[in-house]
Amino acid sequence: MAPIGVFDSGFGGLTVFRRIVERLPAYDYLYLGDTARTPYGNRSFEAVLRFTRASVEYLFEHNCPLVIIACNTASAKALRTIQQRDLPARYPERRVLGVIRPTVEAIAARPECRAVALWATQGTVRSESFRLELARFAPGVRLVQQACPLLVPLIEAGELAGPGLEFFLQKYWRETIAQDAEIDTLLLACTHYPLIAGRIREVVPERVRIVSQDELIAPSLEDYLRRHPEMEARLSRGGARHFFTTDISEHFDELARAFLGAPVQSEKIDLRC
Repeated sequence: MAPIGVFDSGFGGLTVFRRIVERLPAYDYLYLGDTARTPYGNRSFEAVLRFTRASVEYLFEHNCPLVIIACNTASAKALRTIQQRDLPARYPERRVLGVIRPTVEAIAARPECRAVALWATQGTVRSESFRLELARFAPGVRLVQQACPLLVPLIEAGELAGPGLEFFLQKYWRETIAQDAEIDTLLLACTHYPLIAGRIREVVPERVRIVSQDELIAPSLEDYLRRHPEMEARLSRGGARHFFTTDISEHFDELARAFLGAPVQSEKIDLRC
């Protein structure tokens, strides 16, 4: 096997994984969720880099020529270092892609998106990665960033509905429009958030379009493979799916099954970092 690796800090990356598999079902895949150390949102740059590097190297050791970092915090804090330092020095034939650049490119291609509110973890917001990329690819877009630190813990705990979740969604939306009352687009810049997209829609006015990353990454990957036939030719096509976690796997399996709509049997692993 030479599978595509998909990495996330927990199980939120399954939103991206599902869309990728739906669009590109023939390939083999390995999914790794670092559930023992989730969430990454409040972690330091050094910690996120260390955790992400260990996870990427684990997927490389399992013969993944291509790894997708399906985590905005890891993409913001670790991707550039891995691409510019680790790959040329140690893995020149491997590739690692993130989720921020394809998201920004998709926003730039939509002229109706002029005033964008970004919901993300504190780590993603503080990195300023989206602001920097938008300045490069869509300088005319006005950006408001809202950190939503309690959404990932609620989602990871399986709290996908209820008064607690609704309270924080209302709170974060009020804080968002306090910064800019003319927001026309809400970008869900955390791969966990599509799991509660329906609840977010109940809070956000209909006039505001909601853009979810899980809808953007799969087409971007398909385009990448089309533009890089040398990488596409290296990937195996057996339709296999394997799941790894760094903590108790039963909890991951229950949530993954509920979301993917099929039984999931993950394997608990230990990462060296």
